[in-house]
Amino acid sequence: ELIILGSGTGAPSLRRGSPAPLLKAGDQSLLLDSGSGTLVRMLQAGVTYRDVDAVLYSHLHPDHVADLVPLLFACKYQEEPRREDLLMVGGKGFRDYFEGLRHVYGGWVEPETFRLRIEEVRADLVTIGALRITTLPLDHTLQSVGYRITSPEQRVFVYSGDTDYCPAVVELARGADLLLLECSFPEGQKVRGHLTPSLAGRIAREAGCRRLCLTHLYPPCDRSDIKGDCRKEFPGEVIVAEDMTGIQI
Repeated sequence: ELIILGSGTGAPSLRRGSPAPLLKAGDQSLLLDSGSGTLVRMLQAGVTYRDVDAVLYSHLHPDHVADLVPLLFACKYQEEPRREDLLMVGGKGFRDYFEGLRHVYGGWVEPETFRLRIEEVRADLVTIGALRITTLPLDHTLQSVGYRITSPEQRVFVYSGDTDYCPAVVELARGADLLLLECSFPEGQKVRGHLTPSLAGRIAREAGCRRLCLTHLYPPCDRSDIKGDCRKEFPGEVIVAEDMTGIQI
């Protein structure tokens, strides 16, 4: 099950929080990015800082990582500290970024009651429990990576993070049961490094996805028919994300 904790961006919105998809697969809970407000929305979904097995970061822009420090700080809460190991995955430079946080916050982000493991990825394969995770660099920043997560039942979920149209995102999404794809701006307002509805639909069509969910929506998207524009390119099911949307995969 996918729970979209935040369907928005860094632009403040009463409707849409910052990016933070949560994937629950069997006994595994994976957080993909952790924008501002993620910890509270996790609680609304019945998941605490002690329950997440791994955090997968698409890139290091503030709207995607803002709750990383609060997450680590919460893990030190005396009455209910985290006990289980935690894996954090990010693109090249993620270790340096974390070292910078240690320099600023010191012991407040240092794990004491659990082991924190950090992995940097580019075009790699990561295993978390029974889940197989393929990563590819995408066209947004030098650190940007997308994630293809395959369950033992061969169900496939793909998360782009932020990206422009590129061959790698089509390859990553090939045949996915659900593609969670950024769609930052409506038609006619294209911004470098981001997608419009028609480009998102083109990616899903070329990849042969079963379902497409549009997320990372800036406020102008709510004043436009982004689903209709997307469906001109992609004939399959199109979902426009809302905060706390739950989707079975």
